[in-house]
Amino acid sequence: MIIVMKKNSQKEEILKVSHQLQEAGFHCHLVEGTEKTIIGAVGDKSRLMNIPLEALPCVEKVIPILAPYKLTSREFKPEDTLIRVGNITIGGSELQVIAGPCAVEGKEELLLIAQIVKQAGASILRGGAFKPRTSPYSFQGLGEKGLQYLALAREKTGLPIVTEVIDTASVDLVAYYADIIQIGARNMHNYALLKKAAKTNKPILLKRGLSATIEEWILAAEYIITADNPHIILCERGIRTFETYTRNTLDLSAVPIIKYLTHLPIIVDPSHGTGKWRWVSSMAQAAVAAGADGLMLEVHPCPEKAFSDGAQSLNPDNFQKLMTNLNNLAPYISKKEKLNHA
Repeated sequence: MIIVMKKNSQKEEILKVSHQLQEAGFHCHLVEGTEKTIIGAVGDKSRLMNIPLEALPCVEKVIPILAPYKLTSREFKPEDTLIRVGNITIGGSELQVIAGPCAVEGKEELLLIAQIVKQAGASILRGGAFKPRTSPYSFQGLGEKGLQYLALAREKTGLPIVTEVIDTASVDLVAYYADIIQIGARNMHNYALLKKAAKTNKPILLKRGLSATIEEWILAAEYIITADNPHIILCERGIRTFETYTRNTLDLSAVPIIKYLTHLPIIVDPSHGTGKWRWVSSMAQAAVAAGADGLMLEVHPCPEKAFSDGAQSLNPDNFQKLMTNLNNLAPYISKKEKLNHA
């Protein structure tokens, strides 16, 4: 539920209400606005019988949240959440493009592609150091060496880095190097991993599960936010359906739905969403037109030689063409400004 405090409520009054709720077994989250403070309380509402909240002079009203997710909902926080990473904001007026190889293959290759995507206008570098693969015989990543190469690329280009964590044992290691921690589709339901990653207080990029409903996806984000980490970026990357021509079915309707139901920013990954580079540019532009806050794209200097997901990776020329198209699209969509340029 949401407890809306009256305008100009004193700090002592807000703390008193929070303390009463906590004593009754509720977990409280405060959102301080310019005029009012909202207390989000998660717990058994039957325990409110002994707390006459609406009778308190400092409380304006109490609003129940009917959805199964609470702290991620628009009811709890009407304003958009903005995720800041250095001088970059995800969820604001600019479209942020995350680009780079599926897997970190080597130092020189990564430094080359980092320069290429930065010059084209990307604002964040992606690359997998740990790769959860369907086949145990596929390339599994370089591990900590890959993380070190990503850190070097950040030093050389100034681009923040996002990389995936695949188990609880490696959370601290990944958090040491990464600016944004990615939870992949296979791990969306790994609640122990969600909670441990949340404790790093790093921004969490949460991909939608392979067959997850939108509600299940939001509830996964709820695990992160209830662990006191509100820095969540949702990523639509396609879901598994009966269609086999594309790798997944990219659900672009998720963009406006997430915007309506939650206050969290959402980006789209058309590389995994289609599995074929030929369709990535069209789906990327469609995602932006639908209102996405950013894109996550796989780019490789020589896709036919990529260790992982070469078929869905854009080469540098195609990536540059897409970035040009996105800038041309800017006047027709709601984002005020489009791409950060090097």
